[in-house]
Amino acid sequence: MNIVIMVGQLILGLSILVILHELGHFLAARAFGIKVDKFYLFFDAWGISLVKFNYKGVEYGIGWLPLGGYVKIAGMIDESMDTEQLAGPPQPWEFRSKPAWQRLIVMLGGITVNIILGIFIFWVLTIKYGETYTPNSEVKYGIVPGKIGLKIGLKPGDKVTAINGQPVIKFDELTSPKVILGNTDLTILRGDETMHIKVPGNLINDIADQGPDQFISRVPRLKFAVQQVEPKTGAQQAGLMKGDSIVAINSGEVAFFDELQSLLQQNKNKVVQLSIKRDGKIVQGSGLVGKDGVLGFKANFLDTPREKKLTFSFFGSLPVGATKAWGTFSDNAKGLGKVIKGEVKFNKAVSGPVAMATMFGPRIDWLRFWTLVGFLSMVLALTNLLPIPALDGGHALFLVIEMIKGKPLSDKFLERAQIVGFVILITLMVFVFGNDIVRQVMKHH
Repeated sequence: MNIVIMVGQLILGLSILVILHELGHFLAARAFGIKVDKFYLFFDAWGISLVKFNYKGVEYGIGWLPLGGYVKIAGMIDESMDTEQLAGPPQPWEFRSKPAWQRLIVMLGGITVNIILGIFIFWVLTIKYGETYTPNSEVKYGIVPGKIGLKIGLKPGDKVTAINGQPVIKFDELTSPKVILGNTDLTILRGDETMHIKVPGNLINDIADQGPDQFISRVPRLKFAVQQVEPKTGAQQAGLMKGDSIVAINSGEVAFFDELQSLLQQNKNKVVQLSIKRDGKIVQGSGLVGKDGVLGFKANFLDTPREKKLTFSFFGSLPVGATKAWGTFSDNAKGLGKVIKGEVKFNKAVSGPVAMATMFGPRIDWLRFWTLVGFLSMVLALTNLLPIPALDGGHALFLVIEMIKGKPLSDKFLERAQIVGFVILITLMVFVFGNDIVRQVMKHH
């Protein structure tokens, strides 16, 4: 059932994005009097469609191949590779008969709608939910770095006070793209000493393999007490009670929850000696640590940082939403730049349908759903801007060249470019899908 919910959310989200993207092309074409023959969600490869109907001279339908969608515009060389329509003389309602600037607007119509949609979604989410965050100043005991964070020199309890010289206001800034994209300077307060740690430019390679929590945990360092003991566990064997504090495991001192977790992970399937603080006294107990590295109790976290919630007016939410949308676009553009420069491996930077379905999660959470749809809308806009033949950016590039040259590129060149672009896209799709599967397999081993 979990898989059905994840896949269902993915299909719904992508369907919204594809339909509105293609609607951008459709409306722009209609505005300039260009005839549109087809409007399809998914591809009707080999003429096979799940549903189709005609309305005012346009065939609307749903194809069987879920690799996007398309509008078939009369007089245009596109993914349909229907060259018969180009054999006759140009007609006034055809794409090829229109001025280059009009054709350019048609090509950029889908990207424009995706950008508007992304801004709109983040705007509405800001109106409804505002913005909730943990102030960095409220984090009393510092951070909990994972393996990646430890490797670059971070230590448990460090307090990150600035990123590239700018004070850290929100705790989640520490795991934001401006940090994990690398080449970042972190100002660290360690005890009474201030120091600087450089985040390497290829950090995202390790994060893609091990997960973001192996850089810096999204939960700050916290003290704890026992909240509830689970039956038939090592915690029950050790005699733990509600309100107890574990101050040592074997010879290792414990003050914070991350120290407890670390020591338990080192003692899986072993009986450990616990020093327990109860009513101001130290008592001893022993219990078996499970194979998953847990004793078997629920923790009550102490000194939990207070969250801060900001609310915005209807129009005041617009610049906040637009900033979030633009941040998504620019962060992904920076990531793409790192791939091009060779700082980040391509297979570490891309995610396909399997990874996206996992992001939606096994339960329906509309805040997460619409946040992801807004995120993907901006990613789709960026992806379609790439100057690859068969993508909107490739068509736009050829039109810009035509406007500079003063004459169109030959139909033969455009046909060949379309074929090359289509092959590139199919190859990328196969690679990304395979990369997703390999990641999932590696994650479970």
